[in-house]
Parts: sequence; structure tokens; C-alpha cells
Amino acid sequence: MNSSSGPGVLLDNTHDAYRHEAFFYGHLDQLLDGTVEFIRDALSGDEPIMVALSADKITALRGALGADADAVLFADMAELGRNPGRIISAWHDFLMGAEADGRLVHGIGEPIWPERAAAEIAECQQHEALLNVAFGDRSFRLRCLYNEAALPQCVLDEALRTHPFVRTHGRSALSACYPGDEALATLGGDPLPEPPPGIGTLSFQHDDDLGDVRSFVGGMALQAGLGMARTHDMVLAANEMATNSIRHAGGPATVRAWSQSGSFMCEFRDGGHIAEPLVGRLRPAAAGNGGRGFWMAYQLCDLVQIRVGDAGNVVRLHLDL
Repeated sequence: MNSSSGPGVLLDNTHDAYRHEAFFYGHLDQLLDGTVEFIRDALSGDEPIMVALSADKITALRGALGADADAVLFADMAELGRNPGRIISAWHDFLMGAEADGRLVHGIGEPIWPERAAAEIAECQQHEALLNVAFGDRSFRLRCLYNEAALPQCVLDEALRTHPFVRTHGRSALSACYPGDEALATLGGDPLPEPPPGIGTLSFQHDDDLGDVRSFVGGMALQAGLGMARTHDMVLAANEMATNSIRHAGGPATVRAWSQSGSFMCEFRDGGHIAEPLVGRLRPAAAGNGGRGFWMAYQLCDLVQIRVGDAGNVVRLHLDL
């Protein structure tokens, strides 16, 4: 591991109820060494495990596991984690189905890969931080892989901050950089990059303005070349975000829309304060309405970015052109 910060206090291999580890590897053999033993440790205890990696790594891992691969639930992270905001719900669904009998549940994931865009990596890092909020009280061992030969040092350093544990040289250690669950239970983070000048902007405040928001977003999306089906998705997600601004933030709000770097983006700003850091990342309960609009946005869009600061909320929706 190339990080300048040491891992911290070494621990033995006993199972904590919740263990979120960063595992750094430099080549495929190291990846296999760090995953095969983890999987076989779970299988030896008859404990369920889900592995979410790229398709080529799943193929290599299946070959290394042999017949043991049949007992593992595999998922293609390129699909499951296309929008990083959907990953927590996938782990939650797996846990709900796997831990009913009290067994420890295991997972392996790799949400960040070198080809990810900068905006996607930022949301993956927020996802990694929020995993500790979502599952800190669950019987869950999650090992997250980081390719230290291909990822920038700043990404590796952030992995040490968002993971309570780091795995190196076959041993787990407390991460000396981990600030604690409470410090990571936030939708703050770095401000989003400013859009190009001269983009379209619309102000709104009342339910009667929702039709104008839909027309504005739909027109801008078609003009950008998004296509009818994807425009419909964006308009539906935008309507949900505008509704949230009207009903929960109070006061006027704005929506801006533009295309940049192969994506169509739609951004909402209001004076509210989103208090729930996991908003939209967990499937809403059938009996309640809380978080349903954000859940829809995460399902419909390729990327959702949320920032909460002193000036209010910023929600930016992305769809690939």
C-alpha cells in the first residue's frame, strides 16, 4: 500500500459485528489472494457472501474458487454501481435476505475503478463514508478493493479515511485516518464544479410552478439531444426534486440545466437542509412516503449529487447523452 499514512493498530482476525475494510492490491494475483481466502472463510462457516466486481474479475475469481464459486452470489459492479447511490440499497437487500438466521454476512465490492469520471469517484467516496452509517450496527463484514497501481494517491488516502479498517500483509488494522461514524454522516463534501456560463435557469416556489419546471427541463433535455425516453426519465426525476424543494425547503428555489462532458445535467438549489444522510439510498418502506422522490431520482439517473451547506441544498442530476 502506497499511502503515506500508516494503517494503525493491528488487530487479530476475530469477527467484529461490523467490519468495513479497505483492501489495497497492485495486480490480479494480489486481488485473488485477498478475496479467495475471504470467501472461503465465509463459506467454511456456512455464512452468505455477495461479491460485486467487474465481469472480468468475477471470471478470474470463479476460476480460482472452482466449485466453491457456486455458493457465492456474484454481481457485476459496472451495472449494480453504475450510479454509486444505488449500491447501499443492493447491500441492504442482500443483508435483509441473508441475516435472518443471525449469521454473519460477508461482502466484497470495488466501487471505484480508474475509468470512473471525477464526479463518479466523488460520489463513490461519499458512498463509502455512508456505508458506515447504513450498516454500523449490522453483522456485516465488507471488504472494499482498491487498485493502488492505477488509482491516484488522493483516492487511496480517502479510502483510509472512509474505512474503519485497512487490510494489508494479511492482517487487519484500525485505520489511523478514520474520523468516526458521526463525522462521516454528512452530505457536505467539496462544492460541485460550477457549470459553464450562460446556462438556462428557472425560479419556482409553488406547486403551480411544477408544470413550468417540467417544460423547462424537458425542453432543455431534448435540445441537448437526450432522446425521448431518457428525457422522460429526467423530467420525472426533476419533478420529484422540485416537489421536495417546494414542500420541504420553503421559499424560492431554482433549477438550472445544461449539457457538459457527454452528460445532460439538471441542478436544483433551495434554502432547505436535508437532514437524513441516507436519503434515497434505501428503498422506501411501502407504508411511508419518506425519501421516495430521491429514491426515484437515484433509480432514474446515471448520477445524483447532493450537497448540503449553510446556504441550503444542492441536488445535481446527471444522464448520459
